[in-house]
Amino acid sequence: MKQHILFDLDDTLIYCNKYFFYVVDQFVDAMTTWFGGSSLVTSGAIRDKQTEIDIALIGETGFKSEHFPQSFLETYIYFSDLTGRKRSAVEKDFLWKLGISVYEHETEPYPNMEHTLDELANAGHELHLYTGGELLIQQRKIDRMGLERYFSSRIYIRQKKNNDALEQILKTGQFDRDHTWMIGNSIRTDVVPALTAGIHAIHMRMQEEWQYNLVQIDVKPRGAFFTLDQLKDVPETIHRYVNRD
Repeated sequence: MKQHILFDLDDTLIYCNKYFFYVVDQFVDAMTTWFGGSSLVTSGAIRDKQTEIDIALIGETGFKSEHFPQSFLETYIYFSDLTGRKRSAVEKDFLWKLGISVYEHETEPYPNMEHTLDELANAGHELHLYTGGELLIQQRKIDRMGLERYFSSRIYIRQKKNNDALEQILKTGQFDRDHTWMIGNSIRTDVVPALTAGIHAIHMRMQEEWQYNLVQIDVKPRGAFFTLDQLKDVPETIHRYVNRD
């Protein structure tokens, strides 16, 4: 039976978080060097403050590229004020450029991305891509991976990826919710909105997850809800559920 399958992009089909984690490591190294081993400016404290600020910025206006470097600057300013260390225009410029550099990394697919999408498309299912972020940045990733061959015009890029955004997509597209799936790594922006909308959900679990994506699931699934570790297991999981009777 034909299913409508929405895929998340970042850290579901292609790598994303590992590049952010790598740049955060560089940020922490710079900060601990500049602040000279102050007991108030530990690597843990720096990471916690940067995460706190980053999440707060997303909560205000959604996914915007400047949020990440801005979180570096605001963390730097916070610890400068806390310790009384003089701010430096050169250091601030370095941090902004470091934060922006995360968007320059190559686009790298997760293992079995093409195999998984091919298998589902060949089985007659309709594939959709639903991603959060800025249009130009996300479209560049899509173009680099040639994903239009799977999703055609069924691509939705939203700066705010939440319950309302998914609900609007489902209503506008008149999706049959009994035969619609959301597949993604984020509990916050993929799983909870899918369960709230009454569609099936597959959570793609990561070994190391961004704190923003980790929230409690307080919605009872109306349909299927699975947690998987590998993309290649998605087709069999869906087909087994659809054909369970």
